[in-house]
Amino acid sequence: MFDTIAGLPLHPLIVHATEVIVPTAALVLVLALLWPRFRRWAPYLPLGLSLFALVLVPLSTESGEALEHRVGDSELIATHVQLADGLLPWVATLVVVAAALALWHRADPWSQGYRNLTWIPVALAVAGVVAAAGTTVQAVRIGHSGATAVWSGVVAQSSSGAQSDEG
Repeated sequence: MFDTIAGLPLHPLIVHATEVIVPTAALVLVLALLWPRFRRWAPYLPLGLSLFALVLVPLSTESGEALEHRVGDSELIATHVQLADGLLPWVATLVVVAAALALWHRADPWSQGYRNLTWIPVALAVAGVVAAAGTTVQAVRIGHSGATAVWSGVVAQSSSGAQSDEG
């Protein structure tokens, strides 16, 4: 099911969406946590993007496993798979923080007499920044390892071919 679409491997198509949405969700969450005007303008955008990212991550994993069965295993692919397995907990944390932020501000805590709970927005901000940073770093590491796995043989072949033509 997660192997090909129109004869093309599905993994690169899904992964490119994942590599855009995951860091975007992280950035939007940080903006919402630290910039009240943005939060008022787009109160549910961080939660929506985080949920979309949470759906894309398992789809990327499943399509990647299908592609791995098709192309075989290597040390570079094993590294990529190991890194990719660590993304879901980070994205799940983004979703939890985004949901807590949406609930906290939807309840209008200042009119409900929760003024003495100022530690909650601070805790949300700290948790959100940590989750966003971890998510983004993990996504970049995964993307780099995947690109290395795909392009290392091609670049090595083209470099050695170019050197032999010159020599």
